[in-house]
Amino acid sequence: MENLQLVSISSAVETLTHSANTMFILGGAIMVLAMHAGFAFLELGTVRYKNQVNALVKIITDFGVSTLAYFFIGYQIAYGVNFFSSADELISNNGYALVKFFFLLTFAAAIPAIVSGGIAERAKFYPILIATTLIVAFVYPFFEGIMWNGNLGVQAWFVQTFGAPFHDFAGSVVVHAMGGWIAFAAIYLLGARAGRYRNGRVVAFAPSNIPFLALGAWILAVGWFGFNVMSAQTLGNVSGLVAVNSLMAMVGGTLVAMLIGKKDPGFIHNGPLAGLVAVCAGSDVMHPMGALAVGAIAGALFIGCFLLAQNRFPRFDDVLGVWAMHGMCGIWGGIAAGVFGLQALGGLGGVSFIVQLLGSLFGVVVALSGGFLVYGSIKWIAGLRLSAEQEFNGADLSVHRIGASSMD
Repeated sequence: MENLQLVSISSAVETLTHSANTMFILGGAIMVLAMHAGFAFLELGTVRYKNQVNALVKIITDFGVSTLAYFFIGYQIAYGVNFFSSADELISNNGYALVKFFFLLTFAAAIPAIVSGGIAERAKFYPILIATTLIVAFVYPFFEGIMWNGNLGVQAWFVQTFGAPFHDFAGSVVVHAMGGWIAFAAIYLLGARAGRYRNGRVVAFAPSNIPFLALGAWILAVGWFGFNVMSAQTLGNVSGLVAVNSLMAMVGGTLVAMLIGKKDPGFIHNGPLAGLVAVCAGSDVMHPMGALAVGAIAGALFIGCFLLAQNRFPRFDDVLGVWAMHGMCGIWGGIAAGVFGLQALGGLGGVSFIVQLLGSLFGVVVALSGGFLVYGSIKWIAGLRLSAEQEFNGADLSVHRIGASSMD
């Protein structure tokens, strides 16, 4: 009788654990899903008024095709898991496997959301959706599976050769740097917006709506605590260190962007995002003061790279600065995990600087190769860019046949 009671209690505890873990990761998935609204409003507020509708439509439709691409192809490439089984099998352990897919999907769908901000105001609609499908189905999960699932033996080689795996707790490189460097290829292939450069000098296109830009930044910043903290994926692995490190990096990026950006609202609201991008990789191993430094450096790096790209490379018209934000700050975050994660600098250890450097550079190679292959092929077959007349009229009227208000 006593044994039966123990078995019953053990079964109840196991069921409760599965339920709690499912609810935990579902909460994370919902928070990261909400970040896509942040991507949308950040782009909406930054682009000119005649492209606001297009910004909103791109983000939600990109998410739709990303879901199908990742569900049917990408998730199996990354993790060897598919959902071609009965619903009865899928709901085992309270459907935790399904919710884990949902959570990781929101990461995968961040790739086209990042790209969207860089190619705004001059990209065709359906060719970009096709590119999104290919990126989320093949390019992103190829690298994700290598770094987060041990595919192809790369992580095993790092451990055998250098004594530590590549560490990217919440995706500074796997998500953000991949998105930023894929965007680099798309931005380069599209070329600059008409009228953006005149006689080799930048012509300023002012943001259409600073409040919406700020709203987007705030939604992203709040959702990021689901992005980072809930990357633990189970309640048993959750760490308050990740939450505080995310907070400190966010603050560091904000204040440095304020100082270097001379109180410009665009820079100030992107500063916290730069810090959050950079801290993702090592948020579980750094000391909070290390995270503050990582975020502060990221804030400066974002502004420096954004201005460099806009002023020195006329063909490279990155509307939201996504290469500087996600590409460069993401790489910095990957490398920084191998610096500030060391015990000598107050971290928890278990990381290697050389592995973090090599893994980050590998991410750049995969992203650039995949980005140029996908966007270059589509440019050759169908074209990526709106006609001069469509671009002049704006993507809202040219693509969607409606403006942002009834007065358009």
